[in-house]
Amino acid sequence: QVQLVESGGGLVQTGGSLRLACTASGSTFSTNAMGWFRQTPGKEREFVAAIGWRGGRTYYSDSVKGRFIVSRDSAKNTMYLQMNMLTTEDTAIYYCASDPTSDISDPRDYDHWGQGTQVTVSS
Repeated sequence: QVQLVESGGGLVQTGGSLRLACTASGSTFSTNAMGWFRQTPGKEREFVAAIGWRGGRTYYSDSVKGRFIVSRDSAKNTMYLQMNMLTTEDTAIYYCASDPTSDISDPRDYDHWGQGTQVTVSS
């Protein structure tokens, strides 16, 4: 059984930064990529960023490109999301996910999910 646990969420002012982490555990953990998604009430889960687990290739949504940086430490089974220049539009619950089947930007393609961590950006 694979478990994903996010950490690092919190309250920050506009223009500030936060760093999220997602740690995977479980004897069966193996993935080709991991992704970050976010969701606000009444909206669908939105792709934020993803990273290829072996080569480290990164992918970003247009809304966060140039502000967010996704990285991973394979030895620790941990993915990070450095979020800079935050705005109120970034307020959401952030989820990490692993083991996508094809489209890394489609939440329906991921098999495993964390419980989410709240990020709130105040004006």
